[in-house]
Amino acid sequence: MSWNRFELDRHAQRIVLDARTRDPKSLNQAYKMRANCAYGLERFWGEHLRLKGERSSQEDRDKAAFIADVWSTLTTKILSKAGIELPQEVLSNQQNEATINKVAEQLWSLGDYERQVALAVLTNFCDAIVWWTQRLKGGNDRD
Repeated sequence: MSWNRFELDRHAQRIVLDARTRDPKSLNQAYKMRANCAYGLERFWGEHLRLKGERSSQEDRDKAAFIADVWSTLTTKILSKAGIELPQEVLSNQQNEATINKVAEQLWSLGDYERQVALAVLTNFCDAIVWWTQRLKGGNDRD
């Protein structure tokens, strides 16, 4: 494996600024995202489904958008540089079960190497997001 410049910090800053514009309180999700890395790609990807429920509040939908931005950036702008193709789909839990299962199966079927690299990069990406969240979170955003 050769070294790649993934620009994690630059992407993390953009995502945090976008989330801050949408809803500053959604930045609290950064810590939960970092913790979710320990549970694997499947659970990290699925977290946006939980928050985008039919009866979700706007605040939960903003949190889901934050997670979806992270996933989309991870798959399209970061891991693609390493030649690792993850499903790019960001769904809603209103989608049929077959569609959700298809994406989950793609994640479960990754090889060990791809899974390890993807999780390592995701973890570092989330660390950068937490760092930017701490720096850019205003005093009134701490609810």
